[in-house]
Amino acid sequence: MPNEVPGNLASLMASPVGIVLNNDTLTMETDKFVDPALELMKERNQRCVLVSHKGETVGIVSKTDIVNKVTSEKRNPGKVKLREIMTSPVVAVDPQTTIKDALDMMKARNIKQVMVHAYSAALGIVSIEEIYKKMEETSASSEGASIQGAPACVIDYKSITYTKDLSKVKFPCPYCVSPFDTKEGLSMHIDRLHGESGILEGDVRNMVK
Repeated sequence: MPNEVPGNLASLMASPVGIVLNNDTLTMETDKFVDPALELMKERNQRCVLVSHKGETVGIVSKTDIVNKVTSEKRNPGKVKLREIMTSPVVAVDPQTTIKDALDMMKARNIKQVMVHAYSAALGIVSIEEIYKKMEETSASSEGASIQGAPACVIDYKSITYTKDLSKVKFPCPYCVSPFDTKEGLSMHIDRLHGESGILEGDVRNMVK
């Protein structure tokens, strides 16, 4: 994925999705079980796996799907096949789609990632999380002259602050180290950006006293 950061948020939103593309995608066949898929996602630090049938992408399974369709229903992930819980068809965009259009599409469909494809080939995944991370980088770059220190998450400007010394932050996000002044702001951030991590990886909000 390219490391260049656009000069401002407007130019970032107008950039093609390639700047936030994750091409380290995982693909498994429809008859594979959820357990090995989840283990592979954890091992590769990925949030979803593409599901294929005879070499063609036919669906996608995210950690959210596993939480909602397996864990919450107390089903055995070692006996549930990916085809039973996959989202199909896969929402996809072409490489020239702008980040803004991709983000609007995800929000409208209430999904957290879309596949990027060209000529029937899957090029990778674009996620809301990667877009927000790039927004933070861009915001830090463009605000650097007037704001000293590390930027907090840009999801909700009312719940964040900027701080010069992260060691003095009251409530740092345990996932991305974004700083927050209140537990409520931190909790909202975790729910919006790291929502499914709590169940699958241990709800670290319990560590915040």
